[in-house]
Amino acid sequence: MNIKRILLGVVFVGLISGGIFAYMLYTSFFTPNTSFNAEEAFVYIPTDASFEDLEECLVPFVDDFKSFESAADKKGYLKNIKAGRYKIAKGMNNNELVNSLRSGNLPVKVSFNNQETIQDLAGRVASQIEADSVSLLAAFDDSKFLNAEGFNEANKLSPYIPNSYEFFWNSSAQGFRDRMLKEYKRFWTDARIEKAKELGLTPHEVIALAAIVHKETAKIDERPRVAGLYLNRLKSGMLLQADPTVIYAIKKESGNFDQIIKRVLYKDLELDSPYNTYKKSGVPPGPITMPDISAIDAVLNSEKHKYYYMVANVENFGYHMFAENLSQHNRNKEQYIRWINAQKIKR
Repeated sequence: MNIKRILLGVVFVGLISGGIFAYMLYTSFFTPNTSFNAEEAFVYIPTDASFEDLEECLVPFVDDFKSFESAADKKGYLKNIKAGRYKIAKGMNNNELVNSLRSGNLPVKVSFNNQETIQDLAGRVASQIEADSVSLLAAFDDSKFLNAEGFNEANKLSPYIPNSYEFFWNSSAQGFRDRMLKEYKRFWTDARIEKAKELGLTPHEVIALAAIVHKETAKIDERPRVAGLYLNRLKSGMLLQADPTVIYAIKKESGNFDQIIKRVLYKDLELDSPYNTYKKSGVPPGPITMPDISAIDAVLNSEKHKYYYMVANVENFGYHMFAENLSQHNRNKEQYIRWINAQKIKR
């Protein structure tokens, strides 16, 4: 009789203990454990994150980190913390949180536009992915990479075509660079390469010329006409005489790319720089900015005309007045000179 009572007591205690354990396990895994009011939040876990790093990332978003830790440990996640950008939804339990952090790495949209320097590009990209500007700049400037892919110091901006791209947030600097090289090669289709050849230009020269077109006009519908003008000059052996190249030369010479120059002076035209197209013939050795795709395609699909000169149209701001000869150009130029003097723009 006593043995039966003991066995029944053991069974009873076991059931109670099992129930408590099951309840604790259920609570650990399946009780909602988020602490934010929005419908969703994003957690960014750095590469090679330690447990302490993970805790720092998650504490602002979970109600009870200790219960999360317990569940994550039981599921083996703490031995394999994964870097990336993860979405967690309001009301998620620990089981759902761990599953999301284990396999839900989401990409980010990385966008960059017309940066003038490789340093600007590195800073812009670093604000959108994990890699910092120092590591990105080192990857962009890597001489082995540049030499192997046919780039140099002057045209190292060329592989980066302004657009929006999907990347994982934890992409490395080298990973970003190499992906952009693939995008560059994909951009230069056989059709585009053939059009460049018909113009007597290499892809590097097309981008350098497109950068001038981009700087000359923000009006996409005018870019093919401006491109045609510069191609006419190249074909006839004329100097490009593009003011944006002089402005770039001034900035590069001074090392100050933040300065704003609204007026090019006659003395500026004497600056001895490979980018000064008032003194140097042909296309500059590299782009003076990162041209939009619209500017690149404007060069490849330029308007056929007989214009060799242009000046800003002050009656239709953003656009230009075009001329086939110098006398006509000088007449067009008078309206611009009167306007700029009236504005008292000295520089």
